[in-house]
Amino acid sequence: MSESSADLNQPSALPSLGNRFYRTVWRWHFYAGLFVIPFMLILAATGIIYLFKPQLDTALYHNLMFVQSHTIALSYTKQLQSVQQSYPDAIVTQITPNIAPNRSTEVLLTTADDRNLMIFVDPYTGKVLGDRDENRNLQAIARKIHGELLIGKLGDYLVELAACWGLVLLISGLYLWLPRHQFSVLGTLVPRLWSKNKRVFWRDLHAVPGFYGILLISFLILTGLPWTGFWGETFAQVYAQFPAQMWDDIPKSTVLTGSLNQQGQVVPWAVEQLPMPQSTASEHNNHSGHGDADSPTFQDGIAAGTPVNLDFVIALAQAEGAPPSFSVALPEGETSVYTVSAFPNDPTQEVTMHIDQYSGDVLADVRWRDYGLVPKAVEMGTAIHMGRYFGLANQLLMLIAALIVMLLSITGAVMWWQRRPQESGLIGAPAMPLHVQNWQTPLTIVAILGLAFPLVGLSLVVVLLLDYFLLSRIPALKRVFN
Repeated sequence: MSESSADLNQPSALPSLGNRFYRTVWRWHFYAGLFVIPFMLILAATGIIYLFKPQLDTALYHNLMFVQSHTIALSYTKQLQSVQQSYPDAIVTQITPNIAPNRSTEVLLTTADDRNLMIFVDPYTGKVLGDRDENRNLQAIARKIHGELLIGKLGDYLVELAACWGLVLLISGLYLWLPRHQFSVLGTLVPRLWSKNKRVFWRDLHAVPGFYGILLISFLILTGLPWTGFWGETFAQVYAQFPAQMWDDIPKSTVLTGSLNQQGQVVPWAVEQLPMPQSTASEHNNHSGHGDADSPTFQDGIAAGTPVNLDFVIALAQAEGAPPSFSVALPEGETSVYTVSAFPNDPTQEVTMHIDQYSGDVLADVRWRDYGLVPKAVEMGTAIHMGRYFGLANQLLMLIAALIVMLLSITGAVMWWQRRPQESGLIGAPAMPLHVQNWQTPLTIVAILGLAFPLVGLSLVVVLLLDYFLLSRIPALKRVFN
């Protein structure tokens, strides 16, 4: 591509069919960019913050997370009692045993004023080291913005819509990047950053990195979509299912395991659609709680007669091979269960166990081997998306992807600002083609996107109808949007 052909603002006077389609795609790309740019900047910035959560947690909460290691630790029941004495009006919901000898035990609770606090306990002395508000720390706020823009379900839908339109941007951008005439390395594979032509400079700084980053950005979008409220929930209902015979003869509630993820990531995406089993109280054990059940039980590696309490559940999880960093969600009622869940860096080590709070029986034990092909792909994609799977290199790779997203957003905004009409209030969108082209190709694209991503398909139909019947025909609107 020569330098003169890089300027996308010079269509021929009598456009051919190909040129008309090119200008239509450019117009789609323009409008998609105007909508997506703010969201992509927000998602990239918050994603970078959460990407480095392990390092940030260590730096910000080192005095809470790390302790002086000793030989003998207190039982988890006693550690929990220490927390309950310090927070008598709070309800304990989850405990994460210390993952290393020099790490503290973490206890999640809900206070009387509905705050979710993570309490850090010295496992050797039972001393409460302090707490962290799980809704108001930097990483939690970044995650909340990243998922729903701090405005709940509406924000979730907006993020999903922006992500889907991001795919439209990538597809249309790839088409616009393709050389239209003679291929040239300069401007196609190498950005001409030395050019004195500002439009060439910004166009190349936008298009060339976009080409190199298209796979990474597509990966980020596609692996983030399963967690969205509309597309992701429908996707999970179709693909995140398990054979019904796995739960034969087990009392089930209408509550799903995914309900445990309301305050953050507790269980894997793959098990969110799994019905929560119910504990069955015998006539000798018709009480609730998480520290007093005393019926004898037999488990591998655990002595007969061991009381079914928090220590029993943690010992059982360890005996069953749950990896370090697993957490235990405590029963909330008479029919609730203990839920042991592990969401480690390596998704093949994920564990979700539901345990009867009275008998200690394992009512459900779901591992990587039980996942279908799609849940396995989602879990692996999530681990890489969050920078957890292969350590620092994974974090840096996703950092590069996020920085490319920010670069494309900023350069796209600069290109629009440069080409906008000088009259105030005008958007300056690429003009509609002079002649109506064959609409089979655009309609096919809309149909495919609509089937795969209903929100983007619906929005595309709305935009196309508005563009064709209003924005390009009504003089007042045409002056603003063209």
